[in-house]
Amino acid sequence: MGKHFDLTDRVIIITGGGKGIGRVYAEEMASLGAKVVTADIDGESAEAVAAAIRQSGGQALGVRVDIADADSCDAMAAATLDAFGTITGLVNNAALMSTLPRRSWFEIPVEEWDKVMDVNLRGLFQCCRAVYPTMRDANYGKIVNISSSRIWDGSPNRLHYTTSKAGVFGFTRALASEVGSDNITVNAVTPGFTLSDTQIQNSDPQYLATRKFDDQLIKRAQVPDDLVGAVMFFMSGSSDFISGQTLNIDGGRTMH
Repeated sequence: MGKHFDLTDRVIIITGGGKGIGRVYAEEMASLGAKVVTADIDGESAEAVAAAIRQSGGQALGVRVDIADADSCDAMAAATLDAFGTITGLVNNAALMSTLPRRSWFEIPVEEWDKVMDVNLRGLFQCCRAVYPTMRDANYGKIVNISSSRIWDGSPNRLHYTTSKAGVFGFTRALASEVGSDNITVNAVTPGFTLSDTQIQNSDPQYLATRKFDDQLIKRAQVPDDLVGAVMFFMSGSSDFISGQTLNIDGGRTMH
């Protein structure tokens, strides 16, 4: 394997790693030699993914985390250090989205708005704070934040989600500016609508069946494998001189 995409012995935390796209990130990075931590609010799912990776010969740890709780994020980082001794990378994948009803902005309850911000923005902040001391002391680290292509076209009916993911874009740029001197890179990806298992489970079958791809350059549905390469690139040594950037992955629907 070429050195550029070799993840051997890199210790990578994937939040939301117990299911959906996060599970795919974990499995694929483990296949390239990473020691992965599947961190999820569903602790049983996190451990099931980690156990499957170990059974396949990889190294993995499953932990329960509520990223909206700062102490839980700190415990996630501590468990990673106990198991693997360091933290090389963090994929901020956990977010509230697929379970949110599609509805007018005016119908969104304030409590639901606050919960989305607590997870999608404060959770992001708290996860980064939890891993930063280790990365700073090692003078090396990789952070990848998962935003959404909705921020480019202002897709309607989930205003709180879109707003939170626009915040991820700004957060990525600002944090990259603050930690660059520590040799830590911070980048983001903006996926389009992706047919993960959780997305399929929580979507109206009629909505999925009637979706068209006329506005995409690549005329098919987006699947988790379409995102993995970009995230692994940002986790690898190939992107050591790239920071503060956001890569759009939506089949060419939006050019950025």
